[in-house]
Amino acid sequence: MSPAAPSPLPKGTTLLIAGARVMLPDADWHDPPMADIAIGNGRILGTADHYAHTAEVLDARGLLVLPGFVNAHYHSHDVLAKGTLEEVPLEQWRLYALPAQYPPRTREEVRARTLLGALECLRSGMTTVQDMLTLYPFDPVHLDTVIEAYESLGIRVVFALQYGDRKGLDTVPFWKEVFPPELHGQLSSAAEPEKNFDVLAHFEATCLKAPQRPRLHWALGPSAPERCTPALMARTMDLARRYRIPVFSHLYESKGMALQARHELAQYGGSLIRRLHAEGALGPEMNFAHSVWLAPDEVELLAETGAGTVLNLQGNLKMKCGIPPIREMMRAGVRIALGCDNCSCSDAQNMFATMKLFSLLATVSDVTKGPPPAIPALRAATEGGAAAVGLAGQIGLIAPGCRADLTFIDLADPSFVPLNSAARQLVNIEAGRAVRHVMVEGGFVLRDRRVTTVDEAAVFEEVMAVMPGFRKDFAAITARIAKLQPWLDKAQGMMDAAPIDIDRLPRLR
Repeated sequence: MSPAAPSPLPKGTTLLIAGARVMLPDADWHDPPMADIAIGNGRILGTADHYAHTAEVLDARGLLVLPGFVNAHYHSHDVLAKGTLEEVPLEQWRLYALPAQYPPRTREEVRARTLLGALECLRSGMTTVQDMLTLYPFDPVHLDTVIEAYESLGIRVVFALQYGDRKGLDTVPFWKEVFPPELHGQLSSAAEPEKNFDVLAHFEATCLKAPQRPRLHWALGPSAPERCTPALMARTMDLARRYRIPVFSHLYESKGMALQARHELAQYGGSLIRRLHAEGALGPEMNFAHSVWLAPDEVELLAETGAGTVLNLQGNLKMKCGIPPIREMMRAGVRIALGCDNCSCSDAQNMFATMKLFSLLATVSDVTKGPPPAIPALRAATEGGAAAVGLAGQIGLIAPGCRADLTFIDLADPSFVPLNSAARQLVNIEAGRAVRHVMVEGGFVLRDRRVTTVDEAAVFEEVMAVMPGFRKDFAAITARIAKLQPWLDKAQGMMDAAPIDIDRLPRLR
C-alpha cells in the first residue's frame, strides 16, 4: 500500500515541526503517533500525519512533543533559599522563608531571583508559571522589575500578588496563648497586612486595567481564607468575575490550618469551604493550593461548585503536612492541577518530580484500586494547569487554535530506551535531563538545551552578587527563630496532639 499523500500546509504556517511523536489529545499517550505540527503567529494551525514541506522545517524525528507543563502554584520570593531547610513544620517554616520576616529587598535581588526561578522552571519543560508573589513591604518598582524579568526570559506567567488583611499571629492555633506578648511582634505568616496602602486597589489600577501584553496574564492571590476577612474575599471575587481572571489561595495545607477553621468557624461546622460557599466565593475561577486536610463533604462541595485544587506534594511531605485525598478528589471530579511551590520547601521547580509524587501518592491516598495514575498526572500538569490559570483551550493541548507552547523530549535518552510507555516513562523515570527544546508562543525559548533569550551565565553572576546580603539576613532570621524555638515547639506539640475528625498524616499503627 502506498503512503498517503501529504496534507496541504495550513495557510499562514511559518514553522513545521516534522516527524515527531506527538501527544495529541485523543491519541494513545503510551504509544504516541508520528505527526507533523504546523505553527504560525504563535499558535498551532494544524496537525497531520504528514504535511507538504513549504515552510521552515524542524526535523523532529526522535523527539516526543507534548504540551508545555503548567506550574500552577509557585512563589518567586524565596528562590534564593533553596536547599536551606529540612525538618521544619509549616507554621515555623513561614518565619524562615517569607518576606514579612526580612528587611526590604533590593531591586537587584528581586530581578535575580525572578530570573533564576523562571530559568529552572523552563529547563523542567514548563512553559507557564503561576507566580503568587508576596512583595512586602510593597514597592511598585519591585512589581515592575518582576514583570520585566519574566518578559525578558519569554516564559508565560500568570501573575498574582499575595495579600491578606489579618495578622498571621491571629491565624495560627495556640500562638497567642503560648507566646509572651512581648514576642508577638516577631511572629508573622504568608502575607501580613500593609499599613496605609491598598495592594488590591493598586493591582487593579496598574495591572488589571492595563493593556494586554503577550505571555503575561493576571490572577488574584488572597493568601488564605483565614488570613482574609469576608470583606476582602468579597472584593477579590468581584474583581475576578469582572475581569474574568482566576483566584489562587492556600487551603488546609497543614493540620494547624484545619484546626484554625475548627476553632473559629463553629457556625460553618468548622469548615473554611462552607464559609466560602456561604460567602459566594466558590466557583470555577477559584483554585485552592495544597488542600491536604479536606474533609469528604468538602471534596464534594468543590466538585459541585467547580472550584479546583493545585497539589504541591513535595513541600507537603517535607514540612510534615501530610498526603491529600487524591483518589477521593479524582473520583469526585474535582479539577486537579500541579505546582512546585516555594524553593525553600519544595526546593526543586521540577514538574517531572511532581508528577512522579502525584502518581505514587495517589496510590497510597486510598488503598482501593483506582485508575492507573500516569496519564492523570500528565493531564494535571498540562490540561489541569491550563484550566486552573484560566487558559483552558489555549494552552495545555496540542490542537488547532491553541497557543504553541510545547516541550520537546529527546527519546534517545536512556529514560526512554526502550520506549514501552511514553506516559509512564515521562512520569516515573524522566527527571528533566531529556528536555531538548521548549517553545512558548511559537518561539524557542530553549533550543538544543540552550536558553535563547537571556545569558544564563550573566543571571548566575547576578545571583551571586546578591547572595552575601541574602545570607546575612537569613542568618539573622535563623538566630531570631532559635530564641523563639521553645514556644514554637510547645505550640506545635499542642497542634499535633489536638483532636481532629480526619487524619492526613502517615503514622505507624
